[in-house]
Amino acid sequence: MSDQLHPMAPHHLPFYLAPGSGTDTLMVVMGLFLIGTVLWVGTLYWKLHSLPERMAHKSQKLQFEFVAVLGLISLFTHMHIFWIAGLLLAMIDLPDFGTPLRSIAGSVEKIAEATPAADGESVPPEAATPAADKPAPAKEHSHV
Repeated sequence: MSDQLHPMAPHHLPFYLAPGSGTDTLMVVMGLFLIGTVLWVGTLYWKLHSLPERMAHKSQKLQFEFVAVLGLISLFTHMHIFWIAGLLLAMIDLPDFGTPLRSIAGSVEKIAEATPAADGESVPPEAATPAADKPAPAKEHSHV
C-alpha cells in the first residue's frame, strides 16, 4: 500500500484533522482542557462548600463547630438543607450567654468562700472575732 492520499482528497488538510500517521493534536489539547476544567470546577465546588465554615471561622463565631459539622453532614449526605442551615447559622450572631454565666459563677464562689462555716465545722479565727475598727450599725430614730 502506498501512503499517498486519494486523488480526490485535498492535499492540504485543516489543522483540526489528524494526519494518518501522526498524533491528533486537537484531541490532546481538548483532553488537557477537560482535565484542567474538571480540576477547576472541583476546586470551585470545595471553596463554595466550605464557605459557611470559613465565614464562621473568620468572624470568631461561638457556633463554629456546629457550622463545621453541618458542612460535613451536607457533604456526606448530599442534602443541601444542611449546607443552607450552616450558612444561615454562620451569618447569625448568637448571644454570648457563657461569659455572664461564668462571671456569676465566679462571684458565687467568692461569696461562698466568705460566708461562715455551717454548724459543726470549724470557723477560721478571722471570721469568729468581729473587727474592732468596724463601726456599729446606726440606730434608727423615730420621729413622733
